[in-house]
Amino acid sequence: MNTADQYLKAVYLAQRIEDGPASTGTLADMLEVSPASVNEMIGKLEDRGLLDHEKYKGARLTDEGIERAHQALQTYCIIERFLANVLEVEEFREEARALESVIDDTVAQRLDTIIDRPEQCPDCFDPDADYCKLLEICGPAD
Repeated sequence: MNTADQYLKAVYLAQRIEDGPASTGTLADMLEVSPASVNEMIGKLEDRGLLDHEKYKGARLTDEGIERAHQALQTYCIIERFLANVLEVEEFREEARALESVIDDTVAQRLDTIIDRPEQCPDCFDPDADYCKLLEICGPAD
């Protein structure tokens, strides 16, 4: 998953949290980057036709952007579920965030063959809690 996909995933989740366009501030907080970095990437993603941005209102994914964001979130969920349920890594969320930028689709697909991922994935991902609602852990990991 590349940086663009991480941004698309963040916009997708922010739209769900805010029930509307994703604000630059929310995206900067989610991605732990500066608002200037968010604005730069939003411009690039808009040029690629992956989102629409209206100044002072926020960013909204296009249909193609939603599809890419959905795939990026699914890859993240696969990594998260593998770390938590197969490897039993306690700090699985931090590890998943670190790995999501270097795990490609082929590796994610192979990991997916050895985990028990719910059919509704990634719609089971709770953007407010920042983890899958169906993840088999003792409680929300932070």
